[in-house]
Amino acid sequence: MIQHRATRADDRAETIMRAALDVAQEVGFAKLSIEGVAARAGVGKHTVYRRWSSKGQLFLDSLLSLNGPALDYQDTGDIMADLRRQIHAAVNLLGTPPWGPLYQALLGEAQHDAAVSASLNERFIRPQAEKTVARIKAAQEQGQVAADFDLELVMSILSGPLYFQFLVAGQPLTHDYVDRVLEALFAGLGPRP
Repeated sequence: MIQHRATRADDRAETIMRAALDVAQEVGFAKLSIEGVAARAGVGKHTVYRRWSSKGQLFLDSLLSLNGPALDYQDTGDIMADLRRQIHAAVNLLGTPPWGPLYQALLGEAQHDAAVSASLNERFIRPQAEKTVARIKAAQEQGQVAADFDLELVMSILSGPLYFQFLVAGQPLTHDYVDRVLEALFAGLGPRP
């Protein structure tokens, strides 16, 4: 009986999250409401509030439940090729509805909701950054990256232009732009004589 209840609760949560994404795509995050999501999911708003304390938390869980492609790194022995492959996959993901606009909305909400910001960092941004730093560290140990380069700084230098292009400039992220960022980064990152 307990397992049956858990399955029903999981199914209900999935229905609510799917409804949240559908409503967000239709009306935008700013007009997303718990009441609208509850109505779309066919549940009472109290059912939604029992699991999520805010629309920001609901939206975060909903977006992270989409199960996009894994943004993991291969280690082919060529750090530039491995970074390019992984970042191109991320660009492709953000360029495919519903990810791009929904992720932009989530990042915007994280600027106003400390709980959403902390959860987003813990569940998505930090793990992705740690994967990137680990891959660059392996390249550093293989002599592909200067031994004295600050890897946390590398991560900031790498992600800054991408987030700027995506969020501030409002320009599309393209493979060409990613390649130009990587070439500029590696001009200063390579091993020194």
